[in-house]
Amino acid sequence: MGVSCKGLNIIVKTDAPDGLSRRKFLQTGSGVLFGTLALSSGIISTLAPSQSWALPLKSFTEAEGTGILKITRCIFPHDKLDDAVYALVVKDLDAAATKDPAVGELLRDGLKQLDKKANGDWTALDYLQRENLVIKMAHTDFFEKIRGTSVVSLYNNEMAWAHFGYEGASYEMGGYFDRGFQDLEWLPNPSADASPAKA
Repeated sequence: MGVSCKGLNIIVKTDAPDGLSRRKFLQTGSGVLFGTLALSSGIISTLAPSQSWALPLKSFTEAEGTGILKITRCIFPHDKLDDAVYALVVKDLDAAATKDPAVGELLRDGLKQLDKKANGDWTALDYLQRENLVIKMAHTDFFEKIRGTSVVSLYNNEMAWAHFGYEGASYEMGGYFDRGFQDLEWLPNPSADASPAKA
């Protein structure tokens, strides 16, 4: 079964991926998220080991993992950021739910509330309808758990860095002053007073 969010596809299957035995699949979890990198020639594809990815879930079902991924996309929308990067949030929340059942219960209850507000399957709504329902839950522990995890999981990884053009830490190389401090191409050039030359 395939589902999409603003034109990006996630393929969710209930059978094990190639190379994963049935026994190992049954031991590893209750669900698996599968996907294919949207842009095979993009920067992210150079960092990924293959064009397809799979995320075994230990605590969540495929439907729950897909729901969490779509919520993350609503909270932090980046049209061209691949689902593989958003799946890292699902991975970390799944690990947290495996370690602490209360986290799993919190997230499952939140997903059920979204379905209730949607009068059915929340993930089947169009993007704007899903976004409006997520906004209505902005002050809940459910929302904050996903938002708080996303800030680190989504943005503190090399695939996201490559997508946004961040080269990573430069302390080991002498800092940024001589390595790109002045190369902001997406902002207008500042005045000489605002950006004095190196002394």
